[in-house]
Amino acid sequence: LAELGDEADFLELGGGSGAFAEVALKAFAESGTLPRHYFILEPSADLRERQHERLVAALPAELAARVQWLDRPPEQAWRGVLFANEVIDALPTTRFAIHEGEVYEEHVALDGEGRLARTDRPADALVAGAVRHVERDLGEAFADGYRSEVLPQLPYWMQAVAGTLDAGVMLFVDYGYVRREFYLPERNDGTLMAHYRHHAHADPLWWPGLNDLTASVDFTALAEACNQAGFGVAAYLPQAQFLIGSGLQQVFEDAYLQAADEAMRYRLAQQVKRLTLPEQMGESFQAMLLARGLDTLPLPAELLEADQGGRL
Repeated sequence: LAELGDEADFLELGGGSGAFAEVALKAFAESGTLPRHYFILEPSADLRERQHERLVAALPAELAARVQWLDRPPEQAWRGVLFANEVIDALPTTRFAIHEGEVYEEHVALDGEGRLARTDRPADALVAGAVRHVERDLGEAFADGYRSEVLPQLPYWMQAVAGTLDAGVMLFVDYGYVRREFYLPERNDGTLMAHYRHHAHADPLWWPGLNDLTASVDFTALAEACNQAGFGVAAYLPQAQFLIGSGLQQVFEDAYLQAADEAMRYRLAQQVKRLTLPEQMGESFQAMLLARGLDTLPLPAELLEADQGGRL
């Protein structure tokens, strides 16, 4: 934001509970680098109301006044930062299957007893083309019976969301893999998962409408979509390395010293472990930083040293 000047804005895709916006705005104010506007692209009226209530209660009036909610991505050219945490994994995904060398798309239909059931139908040109592109990039065809996910609409979505960001950076944080790991031969039923009240399971048709459906992110596909939209990958690395390279140690030490009691210090330590340990979120979550229209992008040396963009 400091590099982009006083006209820079911050755009968060999907504000969730509003917790990130609250912490981010306080941190921006403390550092003396505030965005002109803090936009939240949030389609849910209920979440908007919750976010508004939280931010008005938690922030000084001057900070809360910078927050604006959007129904759609900015239509005019803008400069700044776009941030998306666990957004790509929640996009509607296409399930495909290979039958006798041909690409099929998984659909949902009613069986003879009126129950929802999965069924495969020949894929249209868009889906088949996306699958063949993955095969070409991997250098081999998928085995018969292989089933996974693909996001053929991702380049169009990216252009719609970020096409007007003339100069700035985008940060995507999500769980997933580079393409070669996403489509491992043994991962032959994809990554689609359903979540119901903190219970994860593999049947998306169980209690339809009440589950949150997610699929892991193919970060190679994300990089390709961003490249097509005019952005270059500045850094790609596991969440643990991203946080450490961005100064997590100093942030933790400062918070630890200011903690009111031993219980608070313990909670802080546990939070850091959850974010950074490989068996927690440190390795399963990845961070991708992209840029466009900037002469320089001053990134911490520790972050650049941990960059794994070559794996994409």
